[in-house]
Amino acid sequence: MPELPEVETVRRALAPVLEGRTLVRVVARRPDLRFPLPEDFGQRLTGRRVRAVRRRAKFLLIEIDDGTVLVSHLGMSGSYRIHQGDKPPLEKHEHIILLTDEGTEIRYNDPRRFGFMDLVDGGQLADYPMLKNMGPEPLDDAFDGAALTAALKNRQTPIKAALLDQTVVAGLGNIYVAEALFRAGISPRRKAASVAGVRAARLVPAIKEVLQEAIAAGGSSISDHRQPDGEPGYFQHRFAVYGRQGEPCPGCHCDVSRTGGIARITQSGRSTFYCSRRQR
Repeated sequence: MPELPEVETVRRALAPVLEGRTLVRVVARRPDLRFPLPEDFGQRLTGRRVRAVRRRAKFLLIEIDDGTVLVSHLGMSGSYRIHQGDKPPLEKHEHIILLTDEGTEIRYNDPRRFGFMDLVDGGQLADYPMLKNMGPEPLDDAFDGAALTAALKNRQTPIKAALLDQTVVAGLGNIYVAEALFRAGISPRRKAASVAGVRAARLVPAIKEVLQEAIAAGGSSISDHRQPDGEPGYFQHRFAVYGRQGEPCPGCHCDVSRTGGIARITQSGRSTFYCSRRQR
């Protein structure tokens, strides 16, 4: 599933071609994605001007001039493609088509249809069920060691599970939690409440650095993620631990045949990768 860097990469690509533009045609080629599309979806957007393209956690928020917000979640396989000039033939899984007054066509493609789109009154966005209990944005200045310490107080779950809880911090997923914990030298098994003070102050910069580097690399393409220009992301080539079971971690000179290298365990039904010697 796309995590914060992948969604932010999409947002940065969509903003220049959508912001300030009028949607002259909006076509839904099927009535549903993960959920049914809002009634009169295309008609409600056609003729409207896009004010801004924002992101909250793993959600795209496209603000429309009548106060409506188009909420878009990519699910497992959703992606946007931007076409200017000559347009290629429509593909089977290109379900939503947005055409701007500048002639740019934006297509939403989702083979598995785990993504969704909804139209929400901007004044009610804070109470939207998918967003209302979200934690802080990890790249905001307000997210610091003290804020993380407070969010983790009394939490007895492993720190890996706590960081995946979107009410603790918004937008993190399996890949970037694993990478941030490695950089911070913190075991994914450690109780969340114990990641306080100095440990929290070490972890927050690691989270921010991993996310910023991943965004700069266009995200990570392991299976479905593609940037709106069709290019894959490249951060997967810089993984320190994720998906590298049995390999040495960066900067490690241990005997992998003896230590086993990077370990893989299962936590809450998901794979966790870490170095048991460097992460405590």
